[in-house]
Amino acid sequence: MEISDIEHPVIKQEICSPTQVCRVASMLDLDAQPYVEGRHLPKGWHFFLLAGETRKSALRPDGFPGLGVPMPELGLPRLLLGGRSVSYQGDIVIGSVLEKTSFIKNIMEKTSQSGRMAIVNIQHELRAVDALNPAIVETQTYILLDGKNFSAKNEKTPAEPSSAKYQKQFVPDETLLFQYSALGFNSHKIHLDRGYAQNVEGLPDLVVNGGLATLLLTEYIRTELKLELTEIKVKHLTPLFCNRRMTIATEGGDTMWQLKILDDNNSVAVEMEAKID
Repeated sequence: MEISDIEHPVIKQEICSPTQVCRVASMLDLDAQPYVEGRHLPKGWHFFLLAGETRKSALRPDGFPGLGVPMPELGLPRLLLGGRSVSYQGDIVIGSVLEKTSFIKNIMEKTSQSGRMAIVNIQHELRAVDALNPAIVETQTYILLDGKNFSAKNEKTPAEPSSAKYQKQFVPDETLLFQYSALGFNSHKIHLDRGYAQNVEGLPDLVVNGGLATLLLTEYIRTELKLELTEIKVKHLTPLFCNRRMTIATEGGDTMWQLKILDDNNSVAVEMEAKID
């Protein structure tokens, strides 16, 4: 069953605060000095502008606040990010005032072999207050699952390492997960509460935020490949976990690049298709 136009758009003003931008730079272990008022916000750094303001008493039991609009529970206690698409149609100026429009595009409920589930698409638009067209349009896809049908997966057999030409490894730690969650005002317990992640959701450790994985990919494009993004499409195939090696592997050329994040077993966890200017 598909239900469209679930919520009226939530329209708010946001400031691309130089302080917040400097904190993103510090989280990424970059010198914050260049990111001053009047400069363009790096592509991918807009995530903190999408933060919601859900009251603590209105949070889902798993702590997820929803980003921009409250996330419905639908009797489905477990939430995962399935993917996102982002269109970069213009630049955001650090220090500028923006209008943010967020709304639930649709909710599709269905029953699979594992039980009830729902797919929720939320769209965000960010535009300068004096602009007709948005600078960024982002659609996020969330998957809500019946927690009764979930159990931790067995450890996978390691796959062969990637042979991609461009590669880089990271080991995301608790500090990185905390800082990213704090900047985005995301209190989803699977990123912050190891006891909840392991004992309630049956996960081996804290889960790396899907948005953080995307940010690491867009930063790799910006700082390592020195390319300018115009559009990305991201799919999350399996969770990435705290304190475990992850590898960015990249192939591409001209206007289209394919990027992947491999987990510590060299299995593909995240896929990104990136269009380049």
